[in-house]
Amino acid sequence: MAHYAFLDENNIVTEVITGRDETEVVDGITDWEQAYSEVRGQVCKRTSYNANIRYNYAGIGYTYDPIDDAFIAPVPCAHPQLTLNNLKRWECPACEAALEPVSDSA
Repeated sequence: MAHYAFLDENNIVTEVITGRDETEVVDGITDWEQAYSEVRGQVCKRTSYNANIRYNYAGIGYTYDPIDDAFIAPVPCAHPQLTLNNLKRWECPACEAALEPVSDSA
């Protein structure tokens, strides 16, 4: 079982589906990204729960970066410290500090 993301004209993920495994051959079809693209009329890219391909599992609203062949989550905040790390994941020290649990030492 494999998962595929459909992209709009701006490379934004509009839907993620479960589809044929990339090794499965049906009626001579071996390239499922291409087959799903042709049926839907949208670009289709495989995605992976365990991030073995394209860095991150695609979700609706994610952006596909064709240069790095990566799915990137929507920008989570507007802090100037926000950066995209080498795993194509957002990092923001300001947000992480704000989200750390406060210990109840009373």
